[in-house]
Amino acid sequence: MKFGLRYASLGRYANGPAAVELAQAAEAAGFDSIWTVEHVVVPHAYQSRYPYSPTGRMGPGLEDFPIPDPLIWLAYVASATRTLRLGTAILILPQRNPVVTAKAVATLDHLAGAGRVLLGIGVGWLAEEFATLGVPFADRGARTDEYVAAMRALWGQERASFTGRFVTFNDVFCRPRPAAGRIPIVVGGDTVAAARRAGRLGDGYFPARGAPAELFDEMRRAAVAAGRDPSDIEITVSAPAEVSEIEALAKRGVARVAVPVSSGAGLPAQVKTPDDVVRYGKDVIARLGG
Repeated sequence: MKFGLRYASLGRYANGPAAVELAQAAEAAGFDSIWTVEHVVVPHAYQSRYPYSPTGRMGPGLEDFPIPDPLIWLAYVASATRTLRLGTAILILPQRNPVVTAKAVATLDHLAGAGRVLLGIGVGWLAEEFATLGVPFADRGARTDEYVAAMRALWGQERASFTGRFVTFNDVFCRPRPAAGRIPIVVGGDTVAAARRAGRLGDGYFPARGAPAELFDEMRRAAVAAGRDPSDIEITVSAPAEVSEIEALAKRGVARVAVPVSSGAGLPAQVKTPDDVVRYGKDVIARLGG
């Protein structure tokens, strides 16, 4: 089992020195990855339904909670670490220009050291945020699928060309390119659509909550329908509160559990300080880590 540290850019770790201390502790403790979150803006008194709470609202006080840009935060901690993988959980892809995003992510991969970036993506849920950014909310699913294909063209082709509904380019150089010619894309989300998207085009699947068997099945069926091997899609889930449940997850095909370091996104923090992270490494990762 691999272990990640999730919600790592929130709370006290939105600040540079604390972020570095956390990332270095995670690397030393045996965590394979560290994961950020994203909202560009959270409009006050939004009416969209937050999908991860029975109230349909983010937790109290979270509207004005500092949420650093995930790629900039990861670049900052990348320079202070050597092997820790750098994940977004998630980047709201349809809100971003895919050409600029492909360039930024490839640059992070190039500067951090090839193979460290895990690009977790999602379609987003906050319609008012899309409106603020001038991006249509209704077509965000189709936009996400196309943006993935466009970014992969920029990363994989010597002179890239792509023609789509939302983005078109012809015979362009986009440098630096990822050393491997691609960056793993991890699809996030607790919906059937997200599971199917992971099966069709993802390198990984990361539901936001729990380990939903029905969504894993949807992902695997979609992979088979797309002519892909479902076992090639790496599954990451939130770490269960009971450590004893981790081995059972491995038997279900889960490759990584992500341990919350902040309760800001609605899950209880399982570790809160760098010392907690080190202890978790000694108590859990040393015993169960692969």
